Amino acid sequence: MASTDTTSKDAGDLAGLEAGLDALETVQTTRTPLRQTLTQKILPPVVAVALVLTVWQSLITFRIVDDPTKLPAPADVWHVLEKAWLQGELLGYIWTSVSRGLLGFCLALVIATPLGLLLARVKLIRAAIGPILSGLQSLPSVAWVPPAVIWLGLNNQMMYAVILLGAVPSIANGLLSGVDQVPPLFQRAGRTLGATGLKATWHITLPAALPGYVAGLKQGWAFSWRSLMAAEIIASFPDLGVGLGQLLENGRNASDMAMVFEAILLILTVGIAVDLLIFSPLERRVLRTRGLLVKS
Repeated sequence: MASTDTTSKDAGDLAGLEAGLDALETVQTTRTPLRQTLTQKILPPVVAVALVLTVWQSLITFRIVDDPTKLPAPADVWHVLEKAWLQGELLGYIWTSVSRGLLGFCLALVIATPLGLLLARVKLIRAAIGPILSGLQSLPSVAWVPPAVIWLGLNNQMMYAVILLGAVPSIANGLLSGVDQVPPLFQRAGRTLGATGLKATWHITLPAALPGYVAGLKQGWAFSWRSLMAAEIIASFPDLGVGLGQLLENGRNASDMAMVFEAILLILTVGIAVDLLIFSPLERRVLRTRGLLVKS
């Protein structure tokens, strides 16, 4: 009788353990309440922006900075933005830079992905090129603008060359870091199941290395955007069109701080928008599929 009770108790404990493990593995798919979204995701940045604008306006109102050539009022910057919008120029500034940045980033992605996989698989090439990539990643992107202008001239090819030199090392190193973190057991299991060569790379290595790869993509975009702004500021030329970097340089040449702040705010807004619309959702999706992010 005691043995039967012990068996029943063990079975109950095992069932409870299995239920607990199932609960841990279950991903919550319920929609986040609107109020929670507003208070946790929308309200904090709105409050931060309002605080910055308040401090900015206070510097003008209390004459802490009373020289408009050094710090324009928020209203002055708004008027410049409104004027550019009404004249149909604002979207042109943004599109000129965003189209260059995204195309350059896509080219960097096409080059850096096979390069990162090659470095991960061939130790001799990694030993030879790996330190150079790390050095290029730490090199300021603005350093590539003068030689790119000399080699390619003042054209869009020069812009893309600067973007590639800034973004490729970051993406390749991010993928390389992700591959290094793949457990060796995954590779052995793949070989046991017949996944070798390109099949193993596509079905095992890349999916397992996705967190590091996505982090490299995110950093690669940041380098792409910064490299492009440096190229547009330094290598300004009328035939290239007016991008955000050119707009910033035009404001400096005209000593128009309202235009300078307009360009800075647009550059910042585009960078934040691309991160929020592309890379943050991609990163959350990768983490959620691995059970590392329960709530979005």
